[in-house]
Amino acid sequence: MNSAIPQLHDYLHDAARRAPHKVALVVEDARVTYRELEARSNALANTLVSHGVQRGDRVVVFAENGVEAVVAFWAALKANAVACVINPLTRQDKLAYCLQDCRAAALITDAHLAPAFVPAAARSKWLRAIVCVGPFDPHQTRGLPVIGWEEALADGDPEAPPPRRGLDVDLAAIIYTSGSTGEPKGVMLTHRNMLTAATSISTLLELNGDDVILSVLPLAFNYGLYQMILSVRMGARLVLERSFSFPVTVLEKAVEEQVTGFPGVPTLFSILAELKTLDHYDLSSVRFVTNTADVLTTRHVQLLERLFPRARIYSMYGLTECKRCSCLPPEDLKRKPGSVGFAIPNTELWLVDEHDRRLGPGMVGELVISGATVMLGYWDKPDETAKRLRPGPLPGQQVLYTGDLCRLDDEGYLYFVARMDDIIKSRGEKVAPKEVETALMNVPGVREAAVIGAPDALLGTAVKAFVVLEAGVGLTEKQLQHECKKRIESFMVPRQIVFVPELPKTTTGKIKKTELR
Repeated sequence: MNSAIPQLHDYLHDAARRAPHKVALVVEDARVTYRELEARSNALANTLVSHGVQRGDRVVVFAENGVEAVVAFWAALKANAVACVINPLTRQDKLAYCLQDCRAAALITDAHLAPAFVPAAARSKWLRAIVCVGPFDPHQTRGLPVIGWEEALADGDPEAPPPRRGLDVDLAAIIYTSGSTGEPKGVMLTHRNMLTAATSISTLLELNGDDVILSVLPLAFNYGLYQMILSVRMGARLVLERSFSFPVTVLEKAVEEQVTGFPGVPTLFSILAELKTLDHYDLSSVRFVTNTADVLTTRHVQLLERLFPRARIYSMYGLTECKRCSCLPPEDLKRKPGSVGFAIPNTELWLVDEHDRRLGPGMVGELVISGATVMLGYWDKPDETAKRLRPGPLPGQQVLYTGDLCRLDDEGYLYFVARMDDIIKSRGEKVAPKEVETALMNVPGVREAAVIGAPDALLGTAVKAFVVLEAGVGLTEKQLQHECKKRIESFMVPRQIVFVPELPKTTTGKIKKTELR
């Protein structure tokens, strides 16, 4: 096998060779060097292979953000397998579905997650090994092929990984979508997909080996996973937090580690906005902030500029099916409010109507993506894959039909409008929930907003909003409706506004509109 063919885990090997004693990972009080990360992942990879894991097998990592989860990801790749990181908050039934669906050969998990993983694993006929971090009850796991984390590391050779068997077109990862509208779908990503995405994004952000990136995002979220991949690619340091449950602790860590990169999502930034002690933290070391999952509002931008006075703010857009596809240059943030910018390097995008005709500026249509970051397909779901991956205009080309409605302005800047299945038809008009949500979010005192369509005897479907107010704010429904009329057309103004203490969210910070309905 030609070892010169690049694969994703070459990033770790190269970083360990260049700077073995450099700190690669910080998790709470633990500090792991590149040499240690390389050695531990080598050892675990060899143990996985000794337990029957072969080229192309799926290795599920069901664990909290931590050193072990990072080691497990790289170990799966070194074992010539496919890494599948699943959020530790996943319930037993969904975990069982994922284990069965991808026919996982190995599971790497935390002992305290036994109430979920034990019954889920017991339902799988494919598992050959379960590596468990922390003390576990042998009676509880009786009948399952469980070995301890320390034993797994001790049994494997830390000096060299197993012989390389794969190619860059082999799968590197399967990332499961949330499944909010049905069964979760496993997005298949090759080494080439992920190498391309990492190269494009690191180039765009001008990352370097001196960067220190702080991430509170779950590794199961592709945005969170790529923070770790990007750090290793550059030989930088990743400060990995388990969650954003204690924002003050996270900010203190950012100051202590002199963080230079801060990836986030709007829901996270909204939490920061309510902290009364923001001005107590010197975050002038942060040179870039990235955002995705939703568009930044004007108020979010103002907050980020105050909190990170020297940072360039990148508003990005993408899907799990193609990682990132566009980015708004920081210098255009105020000139193009609400835009998600241009295609990232090595990516093309355009809009089409329902007849697959290309659309020009100012017209709303489905976003189509072409490039090496586009997924291979959905695992074991050919019909679902065929709906999204279709022949492109060039011979042999496969392009991604995203299911997102967008528009381009006269200068070619992209604006997200709505998911195609989220559009509300009310009073004979089409309403994009995002436009209404943006109007609400720009009202002083509103922390979060979500808009859905609700059955209505007169209108058929009415615009309904759920709003979370900032602490101490006393806005009424009529006041908010009046403010909306200043910002959007009358048919878009919510007929009903429900005030709630918080909005239901996925583990990645996205609002779960299915629960609102």
